[in-house]
Amino acid sequence: MRRLSKPTVALITLALAHTGRAAEPVTLDEVTVTGTREAQAIAETPASVGVIITKDIDELKASHPSEIMGTVPGVHVNVTGGEGHMTAIRQPITTAPVYLFLEDGVPTRSTGFFNHNALYEINLPQAGGIEVTKGPGSALYGSDAIGGVINVLTRPAPLQPEAEVSAEAGGHGWRRLLLSGGDSDSTGTDGYRGDLNLTHTDGWRDTTDYDRQSATLRWDRFLDSGAALKTVISAANIDQQTAGTSRLSKQDYLHNPTLNYTPVSFREVEALRISTAYEDETQDSLLSLTPYVRYNRMEILPNWSLSYDPQRYTTENTSVGLLSKYRRDFAPRRSRMIVGLDLDYSPGSYQENAIDPTRVGAIYVSYTELARTYDYDISFTSVSPYVHLETSPTEKLRLQAGLRFDYMHYDYDNHLGVQSSGAHRRPASTDVDFDHISPKLGLTYALSERLNTFAAYRNSFRAPSQSQLFRQGQAENTVGLKPVDAHSYEIGLRGQAGPGSYEVSLYYMRVEDDIVSFRNTVDGTRETQNAGETLHRGIEIGLETPLTASVQLDIAYSYAKHSYEEWRPATGTNYGGNEINSAPRQIGDVRLSWRPALLKGGRLELNWEHLGDYWLDDENTHRYDGHDLYHLRANYKVTTQLELFGRLENLTDERYATGASYSQFRGEEFAPGLPRTFYAGVSYHWR
Repeated sequence: MRRLSKPTVALITLALAHTGRAAEPVTLDEVTVTGTREAQAIAETPASVGVIITKDIDELKASHPSEIMGTVPGVHVNVTGGEGHMTAIRQPITTAPVYLFLEDGVPTRSTGFFNHNALYEINLPQAGGIEVTKGPGSALYGSDAIGGVINVLTRPAPLQPEAEVSAEAGGHGWRRLLLSGGDSDSTGTDGYRGDLNLTHTDGWRDTTDYDRQSATLRWDRFLDSGAALKTVISAANIDQQTAGTSRLSKQDYLHNPTLNYTPVSFREVEALRISTAYEDETQDSLLSLTPYVRYNRMEILPNWSLSYDPQRYTTENTSVGLLSKYRRDFAPRRSRMIVGLDLDYSPGSYQENAIDPTRVGAIYVSYTELARTYDYDISFTSVSPYVHLETSPTEKLRLQAGLRFDYMHYDYDNHLGVQSSGAHRRPASTDVDFDHISPKLGLTYALSERLNTFAAYRNSFRAPSQSQLFRQGQAENTVGLKPVDAHSYEIGLRGQAGPGSYEVSLYYMRVEDDIVSFRNTVDGTRETQNAGETLHRGIEIGLETPLTASVQLDIAYSYAKHSYEEWRPATGTNYGGNEINSAPRQIGDVRLSWRPALLKGGRLELNWEHLGDYWLDDENTHRYDGHDLYHLRANYKVTTQLELFGRLENLTDERYATGASYSQFRGEEFAPGLPRTFYAGVSYHWR
């Protein structure tokens, strides 16, 4: 077997060998690959990082990202239909582009073409691990990484031939087939893995069926020079009839939750990513080059705007990019320098047609397509050099500093001409440039072998996406939107107590020129604006501890407050001092797992999921009360190769909302969440 590079060993270790719990607060020798894009001990990472390992992805058999992402303290992912989602990490529950989604370190989408449903473009049920770095991304990441960075790892090729098939079924027509297999040659030079995910559900609400086909191919090759190549091809095709966050009146929410007011709405998504990572490591240096290409296409009839701006649109883009990095280690004080350059060129297009929907009672039953309101080409280019430095003045103290410069350019070509009035205004063809310098400082200090503390300042920003800039709507000027600028301060403590581990982190983040959508409370229309200033502060606590030899307790909890410090969206309207809507103060996830001998290595898990109350409007006049859900999951190992599994979601059949809002125009509205639903399946593993 050829010698593997340290980053490759770390990835294989994280993906295959780790036997801890999902999203452990930390064991201090655990490694992460997000912070510096390669292996790094969490004890020397000045940030709060949650790690979800392969073993727990396999055991949980999640049907939606929400069922597993909550194991990380301070992380909430809701359901918007199918595998669609909105995310809350140090931010309200939002569709805003404040998160950076990666697959093996490669962004899944261009900054200019962000989509909040990014996780459904990744084959999450067959992932090799998930890392969540909370708060602004380091100097090694650019725009969008304000709330956090989510890095999904692919599984490496197995050293010996293996194959696995997993089939499951559940309520509301749920069916899923997972196929996986791979091998390495006799010399260990080449290894291959393929994963296939075929999923269907009829949906529990009317006209909400969902289909996905996802595939991941990975080829690991070790060269005679000692360098390594990793090629990953990922593809996803999604066809969804969606209620999404289509909300119901309170009366229908309570008494007729399967109702879907917008059965005409749909979302069709195609995604393809190809990347090859080249790593050449010596004793004190590493050269890493990752060229990639991407293709994203989405055709959608959105349900949320049918009442005030009915439309059908298609957005499409192709990307070519390069992630390059050189790392040099120096013996004095374990010093390290990383320099890098990220390049991205993403040409694309946007076409939109107005539609005239037909409504029978509360239900939109059909529509007629009208004139085209937007038709433009858009090219997004980014050039981002960065530098990252580390050193240890003493054995226990580790210092980090970084600086990143981002230059971003939009080339916008309007095919329909200028429109300066009405609900679908169009700016003239133009170029828009943004640039930003993002510094970071951090330190970790080992109080003992089992106790570690960290502190960090991180700056990040978010350039407006292409739709915010050039789909003007009725706003007077969107081309003039400014980037969002975030300043984050964080301190934390993590360690081990007996056989258990814990982490506590406190953060304070001030966001300037936040981009939000102002909704007119009278007619329901919306306008995108820079919102002045918002403030986000909170505490996150993670704990895992074995109660007995076979019983374990895992707790993820956060308390936060998200508020407007300054926002005057219209004459006579001032939201300064108000809390942001859809921003629960409390998020909790508690899991009690039991591994009795009779399950032969399987486990029985009871999960309590808590979401606190939150405001439904920026005026802070109406509240959603929050909810508590309970889930029961079990795995039974019939043999070392055959496994039976099942899960009962929403054990008490609680009526709860995955989204809620209030306006004078429409009153209180709620998107009902999944009722009690049972899933069961079988998997077989050949080795």
